[in-house]
Amino acid sequence: MGLGDVWFVLVGVLLTGYAIFDGFDLGVGVLYPFLGKSERDKAVMRRSVGPVWDGNEVWLLTGGGALFAAFPAVYATVFSGFYLALTLLLFALIFRAASLEFRHSDPAWAKFWDGAFFVGSAVPALLFGVAVGNIVRGVPLTAAGEMIAGGGQPVFLGNLFAALNPYSLVIGVFGLVWITLHGASWLCVKTTGDLYERAAKLRTTLLVVFAVMVAVSTAATALLVPDAFAKVTGSVAGWVFTVVVIGGAVLSWVSASRGKDLQAWYGSTLAVVGMVGIWAASIYPSLVPALAGSAGKALTVTNASSSQLTLTVMLVIAAIGVPLVLWYHFVVYRAYRGRIELPADGGAGY
Repeated sequence: MGLGDVWFVLVGVLLTGYAIFDGFDLGVGVLYPFLGKSERDKAVMRRSVGPVWDGNEVWLLTGGGALFAAFPAVYATVFSGFYLALTLLLFALIFRAASLEFRHSDPAWAKFWDGAFFVGSAVPALLFGVAVGNIVRGVPLTAAGEMIAGGGQPVFLGNLFAALNPYSLVIGVFGLVWITLHGASWLCVKTTGDLYERAAKLRTTLLVVFAVMVAVSTAATALLVPDAFAKVTGSVAGWVFTVVVIGGAVLSWVSASRGKDLQAWYGSTLAVVGMVGIWAASIYPSLVPALAGSAGKALTVTNASSSQLTLTVMLVIAAIGVPLVLWYHFVVYRAYRGRIELPADGGAGY
């Protein structure tokens, strides 16, 4: 295994960290208008993610930075080819952050910030899955490795509508279902009373929908992207991660039925570890597979990586930085552990 392969795994680990930690607060945002029946419910939902959301996004920033340094050709191709979609994603994340910080102190604009929290969570929840679907499906590449936005010469304006193809939308909906399940599982860990009962009931429903979407996305991949399906079913890693997804879903279901809410959240966490692993197995050794019929070749861990010196220096930095991030998460989540109990006046913040 070369350094390019090591960084393929490390980028996958960073993206998995983002999916686990920011996935649940995106899920809470998606569920916000449906479970937040009163001002008190809404305050509890915001406070369930308020102290941790900014730390959770460190994983996305670190993953993007690692991709830029380790695989600059991949970063340039993907970020320029999906420019419009990524700009939309960025604005959604900005409005979500603003809504969490301003909602409590700006009651005159409460409805606006409530809407921003929902939209700023739902748009990324869908688009992240769409992005995964497009990478699995493959993107049109020129001989120079640049993405073609509309055919002919490369156009660096992005083509949002081309990204919203049927297969990628299926994976996008799949991702949205998992994120809402993860968010509902988190609310079951952090809330009490009627809000908890509604979240627990929804969690059970979403577990069933998640199982259905696993079957639908598997069938869609087998029919529409047979090469990726063959890579997964033809590798030991693919089968291991498939078992991890199933095991996570079963753990979540059994734990939820027994009222073990934290273990149920661990189950949905385990499921996303398996899903990211399946994604990696479906494309490796490529990072950006070429769509069938493209003039160019796929961008792989070999032809798209930085120099060995760059990868080595980054590996040393990662060996220092990643444990620090994990320690930060341990300290913060330990400090804010337990269910949320608001004072009678609602308290301050979020």
